[in-house]
Amino acid sequence: MFDDYLWFEGVPLPSLGFKPEIIRELRDNFVVKDEDIVTLSYPKSGTNWLVEILCLIHTKGDPKWIQSMPIWDRAPWLEAENGFMSLQGMEGPRLITSHLPFQLFPRSFSSSKAKVIYIIRNPRDVSVSGYFFWEKMNICKIAKSWDEYFEWFIQGNVPYGSWFEHIHGWMSMRERKNFLVLSYEELKKDTRGTIEKICKFLRKKLEPEELDLVLKYSSFDAMKENKMSNFSLFLRNDSTILLRKGVTGDWKNHFSEAQVEAFNKTFREKMAGFPPGLFPWE
Repeated sequence: MFDDYLWFEGVPLPSLGFKPEIIRELRDNFVVKDEDIVTLSYPKSGTNWLVEILCLIHTKGDPKWIQSMPIWDRAPWLEAENGFMSLQGMEGPRLITSHLPFQLFPRSFSSSKAKVIYIIRNPRDVSVSGYFFWEKMNICKIAKSWDEYFEWFIQGNVPYGSWFEHIHGWMSMRERKNFLVLSYEELKKDTRGTIEKICKFLRKKLEPEELDLVLKYSSFDAMKENKMSNFSLFLRNDSTILLRKGVTGDWKNHFSEAQVEAFNKTFREKMAGFPPGLFPWE
């Protein structure tokens, strides 16, 4: 277990599998290609669900790819050393995954036509999911209790830093034609409609039966049973670590009244610049 994070320019990152020279190199020199499709998110916002959907859209619902290749090889993590090296050698359109805040993402993105999907989620659920996830991953500093993790989350002293700053950075790009914002909540509420929105954004045409297959093989139960998607190959112990519940509103089972009040106050202060109704959980 690690006692701290890898700090890079004020942003805490996991201690295992990340190197400052890789982060610096990818920010300054990595070329985002026009044909790339990038999944962006703050951790525990539905990232792997979205990646699974994108993989299935790519194969028109055929599950062979998602059942034969680990998810981190299908859509490598840009900031992880292994992912960065894999992406360097990939030809053709690439699926790229990243949790990086805006200021650490490759600068080449600003002039790229790559399709970027940014998935957001109620930060209250993000914080609870993050607490249970990082507690079992053992690749960074671990909180002694939920109360301690809550304070860290509010302060931004968790992997990838402040949720509020992450949102501010990436949501500044939301008017770009090649940038699509989705929420975990809308994906849960209307999965089919949201997948259709993704297809329209990517200019991909799926027949009704192909869309049915995407829905079937990207479901929570299907991903939980797929060893190529549930991270059991990576974690080598409990395959439910990554896919804990897959629900919205679980934060209500963990937040105390004082924490609800403290979080609401922080949210109002830090998100004051955004228009009302922008976030579906408000």
